[in-house]
Amino acid sequence: MVVGIGSLTLYIRDCRSLKAKRKVVKAVIARLRNHFNASVAEVGANDVHQKAAIGFAVMGNDQQMINSKLDKMFNFTEDLGLAEIVDSEMEIIHL
Repeated sequence: MVVGIGSLTLYIRDCRSLKAKRKVVKAVIARLRNHFNASVAEVGANDVHQKAAIGFAVMGNDQQMINSKLDKMFNFTEDLGLAEIVDSEMEIIHL
C-alpha cells in the first residue's frame, strides 16, 4: 500500500475577513474532494485572514499513480485561480 500526503500553503489576495477566507478555502477543498476523491482538510493558519494551509491524502497500490495524482492536485489548485500557492510539500509513504 502506498500513501501520498500533500500540503499547500495558500495566499488569498484581497481577503479582509475570516468569512471571505472561509469561502475560498471551502471552495478549494470541495473541488479537490470532488475531482480527485481525496481526503482534504484545512490544517493550519485558521485565524490568519490571507493565509490558508490545506492538507490532503490519497491511497493506492501504485507509486507512480499516487505521485501523478498528487502532482495533478497541486496543478488543479493553481489552475483554479482562487488563491496563490506560496508553498507546497509532498511525501509518499510505503506501508
